[in-house]
Amino acid sequence: MAKDYYQILGVSKNASQEEIKKSYYKLAHQYHPHKGGDETKMKEINEAYSVLGNAEKRQQYDQYGQTFEQARAQGGFSGFGGFRDFSDFAEAFRSSGGANNNNFSFEFNDLGDIFGDLFGLGGTRTKARRTSQRQGADLEVELNLEFTEAAFGVQKEIKLDKNVICRQCRGTGAEPGAKILTCSTCRGTGQVVRNIGFGIGLPSVCSSCNGQGKKAEKDCRECQGRGVIKETETTKVKIPAGIDDGQTIRLAGKGEAGQRGAAAGDLYLRIRVRPDPRFVRNGYDIRTKTEISFPQSALGTKIEVETLDGKIKLKIPEGTQSGRVFRIAGKGVPILQGRGRGDHLVKVIVKTPTKLNRKQKKLLEEFDEPE
Repeated sequence: MAKDYYQILGVSKNASQEEIKKSYYKLAHQYHPHKGGDETKMKEINEAYSVLGNAEKRQQYDQYGQTFEQARAQGGFSGFGGFRDFSDFAEAFRSSGGANNNNFSFEFNDLGDIFGDLFGLGGTRTKARRTSQRQGADLEVELNLEFTEAAFGVQKEIKLDKNVICRQCRGTGAEPGAKILTCSTCRGTGQVVRNIGFGIGLPSVCSSCNGQGKKAEKDCRECQGRGVIKETETTKVKIPAGIDDGQTIRLAGKGEAGQRGAAAGDLYLRIRVRPDPRFVRNGYDIRTKTEISFPQSALGTKIEVETLDGKIKLKIPEGTQSGRVFRIAGKGVPILQGRGRGDHLVKVIVKTPTKLNRKQKKLLEEFDEPE
């Protein structure tokens, strides 16, 4: 069954390039294997974006149908025998005039990337080394904070079971003293060529050396040649003042260690802030409510208000109506990575008495009499 790239990316056929890009980033974050997603689905998404994300290839896709096979049947890929990789394929295609056949053409570097995403292959030697999947995986952790910790910042310790660099071999994967030899499988190139049909050969990462082109004479006994071991690592994290619920902090290089000296992944902290019954946060402002009596509202008074900094006195002028909001400047949440603070907003509710004695009723009646 033909694939509908627009349906895969969840966009309409009239979607702009920006809409296609945004949809791709959203799906990639959801299905990326490093984040526990579906690798098959991710390859399908990459395939769709490789076409729709390129204006020229999108036009060709809209013209020739939903599969590259349809385009090939119309002459786009016809007339070629076996080739070592896509650079040879592209040269033959150009020299034969195929680039003008039925006005059908491809950017062959991009096409190689498409097949690389589909089959885990790379279009060039550099591509093969880059996609050897040795980089450490990203990690995501949910970090719970108290309301005031999020407001003013705090330092936390996080313990994670993850891959760390092997201390025995220092990440090389080789037993100390062992020689590092050129890989006999790929002869130092880091890749081998696979035939994917139609006489087309594509380079893929060498499984023997994991794309390194070199291999240890003897693997490290501690990590079995991987260069990493599983350990519990404690990381100290400084949480900035003003962080809010649902926000994410990225710690570069604090994820899983990469194999054999490759870069480490990142650590993402998803912030969860526990609610405080005293306060409601609105951006960088704090909102609270307080009750005052009818005499206090009529005559004016001073009341005590609980803020993030402790209790302060708030002057209530005479004649204050129920629902009035008083602003206490600079007593809100510190602005994240900025200067200053939000405000504290106090909503005053005038409490109406429900039980009055005779004297109180008499006084209120006299108060209600016209002068």
